[in-house]
Formats: sequence, structure tokens, C-alpha cells
Amino acid sequence: MNEALYVFPGQRGRPSVLFQSRGGLVPCRSREPGLQLTVKSISGCKCNAISSKNGTLMWEPDAFPFVKAKTCTDMSWIKEGELSLLEKISANILKAGPMPKHVAFIMDGNRRFARKKNMERQEGHMQGFNKLAETLRWCKHLNIPEVTVYAFSIENFKRTEDEVDGLMELARQKFERLLEEHENLEKHGVCIRVLGDLNMLPLDLQQLIAKAVFTTRNHNKCFVNVCFAYTSRYEITNAVREMAWGVEQGLIKGSDVSEALLSECLYSNNSPNPDLLIRTSGEVRLSDFLLWQTSHSCLVFQSVLWPEYSFWNLCEAILQYQLNHKSIQKARDLHREHQALQQLEADRACVAELLQHHSNGKPVDSQRRQEALLHYTSCREERVRDFLKALKHKRDSFFSDLCKVLSL
Repeated sequence: MNEALYVFPGQRGRPSVLFQSRGGLVPCRSREPGLQLTVKSISGCKCNAISSKNGTLMWEPDAFPFVKAKTCTDMSWIKEGELSLLEKISANILKAGPMPKHVAFIMDGNRRFARKKNMERQEGHMQGFNKLAETLRWCKHLNIPEVTVYAFSIENFKRTEDEVDGLMELARQKFERLLEEHENLEKHGVCIRVLGDLNMLPLDLQQLIAKAVFTTRNHNKCFVNVCFAYTSRYEITNAVREMAWGVEQGLIKGSDVSEALLSECLYSNNSPNPDLLIRTSGEVRLSDFLLWQTSHSCLVFQSVLWPEYSFWNLCEAILQYQLNHKSIQKARDLHREHQALQQLEADRACVAELLQHHSNGKPVDSQRRQEALLHYTSCREERVRDFLKALKHKRDSFFSDLCKVLSL
């Protein structure tokens, strides 16, 4: 390896390693046992390292003080800086119209960007993360308080071992960096949520993610939802499992299961449905992303590769949302009305069955029927509240238990 490696601060004293290549700094793990490497800190100090049999890096004892070196700002989740004058004018014009409050991104095109620029795949993924940080800055200036990104699909586990390992390492780097800049996240009020089945991930990465989620859980100015080890079909299936668990535990009845309750059992239950979903790279499919949540969202497909995404691409997508805002809002209102009517009909059917059972076939007057309906609805809503409270406790315990293990 001709270029130098750089060491940065890592979680609990473990150094993070980046490889300096033509396009910038990218995560690196040596794959050649016995390879001699020169490692630098940002300050320019050097130490030696040698790769072991399993391909990880073994450090000289004096390498660890370099962990205190200055952290690379390019790895930050929060990009500082104002918009240019032209961007500010354009943003103000857009903000005169209806603005999306929640935007979802399928960040597609990192690998094609890498091939286009003759880079390693991992470098393309690094450039993609840097673009995410920049996009979050644009959203902040556009008063978009919530962003959801498709970071890693369950289907991505089918990629080559090297690429999957590289993506896991990149995730470690980013969540370690997130924990290091917790004061900046607190200043901006950024709440990080990770949606997906974390049990599919390496334990150390689970712990880093859990700590990031736990650390920022009370921030409420803006929200970043990272879909990791996620597909929508898996999310919906898991929501059905959660409702079945609620029935088994006696928290809810089978008759309480509904479309609205399923929505509350999704990973995204703390967020409103996206107003706008954007996919880059020219692909015109959702790739199993937020299928349930985007049934009444504006979908915009753009040909630009994700690392080349610009402020003007985002403005174009928002303009598409504004042009379709009325029809989207009308569809949402109709769906809410239909959902409420469905629930009312389901409650009436349950009440009719109960009254028929208790009245021994005798007719029931309308007043008694109405009183029974109000009582049943109140009891159902209480059951659902208790179930959702128990479900929240179960999910919160999963994250807090991982944080406890990390702190040991």
C-alpha cells in the first residue's frame, strides 16, 4: 500500500483508520497478513503497524496516544455554514409555498459514482455519507425538521464480503464520530433514530448505534432516521409479530388489530409519514423502502448520482411536491376519513355481537346500543394505549441494555 493511513479518535480508546486516496479519506482494514504499514495521526506523527492473520491491524504501544489527535471534520454529521446568496433567495421563494416537513431519501448511486471517478467502492460510500451531511444542512436551512435515509438494506448483506465489511466499518466510523460530537448535536437539537433489525448487525456496532440513539433521544428540533438492516416488508412483518405478541400477552384482543394499530407498531411509529420521497441515480423503484408510509407521499425520481446531489436538485424535488401538494393532501384526508369509518364499523360489529350474546336475542334500543358503543370504544382505546406503552418499553429496554453492556 503506497499511501499513508491516518488514525482518528475511536470509541473507548480504539483508533479508527482511514486510507488517504485520490478522492479523500476512506475506511481501511488491511486484508494482507504481515503487511507493514505506516500510520499517521492528523498532527503528522508516525507509528508502525502490521496486519495480523485475520487482516486486522496490530499497533505499536506508542500508537495509542495518537488516538487523541484532532478529529477529521469531514466525518461530521453536522455541516456548518450558510447558504450562498442565490441559494438563500431560492430557499425563501420555496418557503413561501407549502414545504414538506418530512423528506425521505433513497441515496442511490455511490458505487456508480466510484466507477465513474475510478475510485474504490468504499470511497464512493464515504462520499455518499459526506453528501448526506451536506443535505442535512440544506434541509435545516429549508426548515425541514425530519429526514429519513435508506442507509443499508437487508438485501445488501448479499453483496461481497469485502463490501459488506467495508460498509459495517464505515458505519462504525460514523457512529463513533456522532458520539464524539454529541455537544454539537445537542446545540442543533438533532435526534438520531435507527430503524431496522439491529440484531442482524455485529454486536459492537449495535452498541454504538444504541448509545447514539439513547444519547440524542431527548433532542427535538430535528430528526434523522437512519434505516439500517431494513426493508419495508420485514418492518411490516415485524409489526404483525408485535401485535401477535400483544394478543398473546393479553394486552389487546384480536378484534383490536387494525390498519391504524399496525402503523403504530412500525419502526417509524414516532414519525409522521414522509411528505416527499426522493430517489437518486435514475432508478424508478422503491426497493422495499417505506412502502407502507409512502402510500400518500410525493415520489420524485432524479437521475443524478447521490454523491453529486446538489442544493438545486433538492429544490427541484420540493417544487414537484408543491405542485402536487393539494392532491396529496386531499388523498390523505380521504384516507383518514375512510380509516375512521372502518374503525367505527368494526367497533359497531363487536358491540352488536356482545349485545346479542347478553340480551338473549331480545331487541336493544338505540340509546343502550350507543352507550355500549361508547363504552366499548373507550375500553379498546385504553387497551391499545397500554399495549403501545408496553411495546415502547420493550424497544427502549433493548437500546438501554445495549448501552449498559457498552459501558461495562
